[in-house]
Amino acid sequence: MINRESMLLLTLVAVPVFLRSSSPLKKPDKPNFIVIIADDVSLDDFGCYGNSQVKTPNIDRLAASGLKFNNFFLTASSSSPSRNSIITGRYPHNTGGAELHMEPPEYMVSFPEVLKKNGYYTAQAGKFHMGNYARRGFDIVNDKQGNGDGGEELWVRCLEERPADKPFFFWFAAHDAHRVWGTNTFSGTHNPSSLTPPAYLAQGERTKTDLAAYYDEIARFDHYVGLVYKELVRQKVADNTVIIVMADNGRPFPHSKTRVNDRGLRSPFIVYWPSGIGIKPKVSNSLVSSIDIAPTLISLASISVPESFQGVSFTELLKNPGKKFRNYIFAEHNWHDYEAHERMVRTKDFLYILNSRPQFPQLGPADAIGSLSFSDLDSLRKIGGLTLNQADIFNSPRPAEEMYDCISDPEQFSSIAGSHDHKGDLEKLREVLKEWMEVTGDNIPENLTKDWYLKEAGYIKTEYINLRGEQVDKKFNATRINSKGRF
Repeated sequence: MINRESMLLLTLVAVPVFLRSSSPLKKPDKPNFIVIIADDVSLDDFGCYGNSQVKTPNIDRLAASGLKFNNFFLTASSSSPSRNSIITGRYPHNTGGAELHMEPPEYMVSFPEVLKKNGYYTAQAGKFHMGNYARRGFDIVNDKQGNGDGGEELWVRCLEERPADKPFFFWFAAHDAHRVWGTNTFSGTHNPSSLTPPAYLAQGERTKTDLAAYYDEIARFDHYVGLVYKELVRQKVADNTVIIVMADNGRPFPHSKTRVNDRGLRSPFIVYWPSGIGIKPKVSNSLVSSIDIAPTLISLASISVPESFQGVSFTELLKNPGKKFRNYIFAEHNWHDYEAHERMVRTKDFLYILNSRPQFPQLGPADAIGSLSFSDLDSLRKIGGLTLNQADIFNSPRPAEEMYDCISDPEQFSSIAGSHDHKGDLEKLREVLKEWMEVTGDNIPENLTKDWYLKEAGYIKTEYINLRGEQVDKKFNATRINSKGRF
């Protein structure tokens, strides 16, 4: 018979202890993890990466005390394909969600799910955009109400309400700085007249106004990064928490988002972890892919890495940032508003692109085409006032192959694919990319998803709206292939 004292003991055991209602218990030995992910932000849109025009003091302080990666690359410059790739440690065509707004199958395994099964408390707040399989990896998913316009309102609350007796993982995903931009607390932080747009954009007032609003959204994102860090310090767990600050794809401007160049794929990537890497500024120039995040965090948690992860742990770089890591980075561009099929391989020195739909221009996604910045470029185009670099987005047809010298041409506007001096380099990268496509089960379907919108402002629908073509993973059952390809 259970007496009153026994019943009380059972009740206490059954109720989890939360920080808000009690003092913290003994700190877990395993590190905590927080991935803070911006929406549509390129490498050089934070102050710590050399942008003197944008205000990101909180992110800059984390970078100054942590490890800043200069050559971190995403696998796609498109939101859901990139996010699914990050969370599964797999290339987009291996997730079954290679196109925008597609959900991978239920049998996909995410790294939060692995952490959850091994004793971690896992929660998400803000933008989700991945699928039901990924929800399985979280104890709490906050992607509906209460996240605020920028997606960050519940971040601190998640930290306040976590169980005190478990290590934790949080996926904090902002809507900032995704278009459309409305007025927010940080509007006016950046003065359009004081800004100088990148040279590949027009230098007119509309572009400056566009850029200022974009930077204001980044300022809001930075503010909430600061609040998260402040709460970690208040709870006395900052030293044993790995904080990652990154983005899912390039800025939502022409020449960047959806492109498989550095402006589309090279993301800011900052790792802050005092007890693991020490409190001193460090920089890594090693090549790292976003599919390497999953095995790295799982390894830091002392858990066996699942075979499904195609990435490789970069834990050694946390102690030795100068160590060489990857030789090759691979990425892809599939449908995102418009028909597309591009594959990319990058080394430290060169970037090679195979474009299977060269007949189409590279105007950008629909939100970029509807922007003030695009309008400025289009106005210049109509009067013949574009520079060669500005005009790149309008070129049609494009070369089926492009190759760039990333050292002498860091902005990647002068293709050397036809250069006799680089014939050997071209042949090697062509073969490396072909091999990667073969061993990972990639495919070039004839019947790809067509344009859902006209290539003009306003999201004007075409006859193909909501119709999908053959998916790149189907022919070779790529979702069941775990091969990593060359490293």
